[in-house]
Amino acid sequence: MEEAGAAELNWSRLSVSTETLESELEARGEERRGAREALLRLLLPHNRLVSLPRALGSGFPHLQLLDVSGNALTALGPELLALRGLRTLLAKNNRLGGPSALPKGLAQSPLCRSLQVLNLSGNCFQEVPASLLELRALQTLSLGGNQLQSIPAEIENLQSLECLYLGGNFIKEIPPELGNLPSLNYLVLCDNKIQSVPPQLSQLHSLRSLSLHNNLLTYLPREILNLIHLEELSLRGNPLVVRFVRDLTYDPPTLLELAARTIKIRNISYTPYDLPGNLLRYLGSASNCPNPKCGGVYFDCCVRQIKFVDFCGKYRLPLMHYLCSPECSSPCSSASHSSTSQSESDSEDEASVAARRMQKVLLG
Repeated sequence: MEEAGAAELNWSRLSVSTETLESELEARGEERRGAREALLRLLLPHNRLVSLPRALGSGFPHLQLLDVSGNALTALGPELLALRGLRTLLAKNNRLGGPSALPKGLAQSPLCRSLQVLNLSGNCFQEVPASLLELRALQTLSLGGNQLQSIPAEIENLQSLECLYLGGNFIKEIPPELGNLPSLNYLVLCDNKIQSVPPQLSQLHSLRSLSLHNNLLTYLPREILNLIHLEELSLRGNPLVVRFVRDLTYDPPTLLELAARTIKIRNISYTPYDLPGNLLRYLGSASNCPNPKCGGVYFDCCVRQIKFVDFCGKYRLPLMHYLCSPECSSPCSSASHSSTSQSESDSEDEASVAARRMQKVLLG
């Protein structure tokens, strides 16, 4: 057992049981009451605790940080409610998750006003406990590596939240209410089953880091461009990124399309009396290649790729676009260009993106 100064007690990795710890805490509590010392940090990770010691609240009423990670806890008992000034609770990698995993009355206790950091990652929660959504002072909430199926709309109650970690669950949807957290800086939703991002996420004006890698995303809403303070965006392991690589393959155009492209590109004149109606309609269906360096057109054959749009000067955001040929994505044929026109800037081809910026988006 190691006592690091008067304000911290570190009993980590001692393999002590709840009963042994109970007697030790009672003795230490008596000593500190006699010495009028206030213990602020109690570290009990990686032991053999199956419940919180009863002496916890009565012996250490001024505790600000409690770490009980890596034990065998199935419930955090009522002893927790006696820690009226607790600011940080670390209880990751336990066996919490049942209906009685958290003490009754948590939302009405002083912890509702004092607790700022709560880490319950690596447990067995299948849903976010309702009482957690009443902890209005929370700034950091970690529930990664659980079995969560959804994010409740009431998450918007946590108006002080700055960091939300929900990676490694089974979440399929992001509720629009998540966009109502004005102080959120870091949002981690990686390694889930998410298929789309609601446009309401663009309301997170304080967001600096967004982790969405290893989900089922096939597109991003254009509104995400409004996240002007975003510095990190992780998208690897999504169909959106896989498709970016896959769509580099290209089937050559037919002779009909090649002829039609030639007519359009060289401005060869024709009249309704020169061609059959079906060919006139075909020529009228031409689409302009978005690459401003190209000037070409396409009909049925095009290259579908992810377009990396310049975003806040930090990196490029991937959005779907279409090219008339693979050459339009070649660095040799379309180098980076400067322009004062916003529309031309928005039409920049994917190949002009610096490799380091592209990797920051794709690899997160």
